[in-house]
Amino acid sequence: MISTVRMQSVWLLFLLSAPLATTADQGKTTRSPHGPLNIQCQNCHTFSGWKPIRNVPEFDHNTTRYPLRGMHKHVACTQCHVNLVFANVGHNCADCHADIHRGQMGARCEQCHTVNGWTVSIKSINEHQNRFPLLGAHAAVECDACHKGAANGQFKGLSTNCITCHSSAFMNTKSPNHQSSGFSTECQQCHRSFDTWLGASFDHGKLTGFPLTGAHATLECAACHLGNRFQGTPTNCINCHQQDFNNAKNPNHVTSGFPQTCAQCHSTTTWLNAKFDHNSMTSFPLTGAHVSVACSQCHINGVYAGTPKDCGSCHLALYNQTTNPNHRTAGFPTDCSICHATSSWAGAVFDHSKTAFPLTGAHVTVSCTGCHSSGVFAGLSTVCASCHIKDFNSTTNPNHAAGGFPQTCEVCHNTTAWIPSTFDHSKTVFPLTGKHVGVACSSCHVNGNFATTPTNCYSCHKSDYQGTTNPNHIAAGFATTCQTCHTTAGWTGATFNHTWFALPHQNAQCTDCHTNTSDYKVFVCTNCHTQAQTDPKHTGVRGYVWNSANCYSCHKS
Repeated sequence: MISTVRMQSVWLLFLLSAPLATTADQGKTTRSPHGPLNIQCQNCHTFSGWKPIRNVPEFDHNTTRYPLRGMHKHVACTQCHVNLVFANVGHNCADCHADIHRGQMGARCEQCHTVNGWTVSIKSINEHQNRFPLLGAHAAVECDACHKGAANGQFKGLSTNCITCHSSAFMNTKSPNHQSSGFSTECQQCHRSFDTWLGASFDHGKLTGFPLTGAHATLECAACHLGNRFQGTPTNCINCHQQDFNNAKNPNHVTSGFPQTCAQCHSTTTWLNAKFDHNSMTSFPLTGAHVSVACSQCHINGVYAGTPKDCGSCHLALYNQTTNPNHRTAGFPTDCSICHATSSWAGAVFDHSKTAFPLTGAHVTVSCTGCHSSGVFAGLSTVCASCHIKDFNSTTNPNHAAGGFPQTCEVCHNTTAWIPSTFDHSKTVFPLTGKHVGVACSSCHVNGNFATTPTNCYSCHKSDYQGTTNPNHIAAGFATTCQTCHTTAGWTGATFNHTWFALPHQNAQCTDCHTNTSDYKVFVCTNCHTQAQTDPKHTGVRGYVWNSANCYSCHKS
């Protein structure tokens, strides 16, 4: 509502600056200094003059686009309408009110302030809806407690870390002393309530990596953190339980050489009722009868560290007393696990397949004494003849001894039975092929001679060589290396590879050169190569003579 005094002043100013209308001016329109204004002049002015205006102008500001509310109702018109054109005035707060926040809070003053007054109530901002909502005791704190300097203080970019406001509380806390203890300045790790600084809680497992379980959960902090030392406190058991370790007598931990990793046997519930997992914590799992044996039976005199793991260390007496078979005289190894199980000393089983002589065939059913007749087990020979020399000597078909057979019986015999035997001739220096496969052994091995039988063809085929007349091998002076022309498929059908003189003519017959069929060592070149043909070709050849011997001396291929 425009005040009466202000309107009267405006009216007077207008009258002084505008000429009065005359009779000559009647019928002309007077221009309003207020600009476009859709109200009657008499709503504010009187007929006696433009000024002063009426005490109570008939103008309702609420019908405009800017109704007057709160403290705006009592403001003089001229405080907002600084010139006579009433429409030329801003509607934003900043048009009239200077921003003392220096733009930190934005241009919308109405977010915090109202037309009822500049003072901001806690209620109007208790939903501090930004990156730091006001909860608990924070909601009752005055703005300038955090935003120093009240209205023109820092609002934007203020740190949200607790220590920013609570550094003095951190520095002054003595129980425990946060500073000397090296506590983190992230207060919310322990202080989770926004209502009070007291009642802090510390999540030991999450924040340290050492969860408090069992009896540890009920201990006072000072029990482990001596002298209020929190930073760098060791987490290994022995640092707190060294005295318990030293005082333990059943068994004596110190003299037994026990490791100081208490958690291997003890739990956090109680120091007593410790459990030791022999299977996972040592290289000697307890199985069978070992499970129920008292610790002291193996760990003599309370010695635990370095206890031997070999069977003989505990079972040497049983080893020495065993007579079926006598382990000591037989030279058995003291590694009892080869035959015995942990379930019982009796009922031992020996796996002969794990030795250098696996038992197969008839050997499987032979009693141990059948081979180990003298009770000797260690170092016993594994060659067949050591057990089968009698069978070797008594065999007459063929006679092994007279035939000079090797005593490596496995060459012909297997472990299933001594007979029948099979001999693989292909594994000798003379494999059997062709007609040789079906020949009886005695045909080659005359008089039972197997050891020194010759392997050259002539030794068996002398009669075939001498009886052959086409060509006559003897007269022709053929070599006795029958395999040069013959194969094991048959004596006939031989083929001669003219290896020392390549034939120049594929269709040449043997008799073309070898004119004397009684002697193939004799050959003739001049029957085909006449002197009339060869002389012109050898003009100037040194030592040339037309005869077969001279031809061969140069022309060997």
